[in-house]
Amino acid sequence: MRLPIIKIITCLAVLTSTLLPGNASAEGFGALAYSPATGSTGWSHSHDTRRIAERKALNACSQYADDCRVAIWFQNACGALAAGPNGWGSGWGDDRARAEYEAMKVCSRNTRGCRTIRWQCSDAR
Repeated sequence: MRLPIIKIITCLAVLTSTLLPGNASAEGFGALAYSPATGSTGWSHSHDTRRIAERKALNACSQYADDCRVAIWFQNACGALAAGPNGWGSGWGDDRARAEYEAMKVCSRNTRGCRTIRWQCSDAR
């Protein structure tokens, strides 16, 4: 009697996991781009590939500056960018708070007075 119940539960679990919609960020890539000269930023989220996410972020930043570079890319996570008077840093994490913490940590190695200037999560949270 026990074996059929286990089989039924297993089948239901498999069926449920294949029929229910997945998390919006299941394969979500995002990126942040930054111009050190102007402070301009660009960002992207919810893209199918890293390459697309980076390109979108760079294109958005490049509308306002000529020296934009990809500061960070992330998949199914969040990214953040922090800047101070003489430097900047970026980081990523499972949520906004962790991404901002990592960006501030990197920025603080380069300059004082850092603050978060942009954050983004791959699923647009």
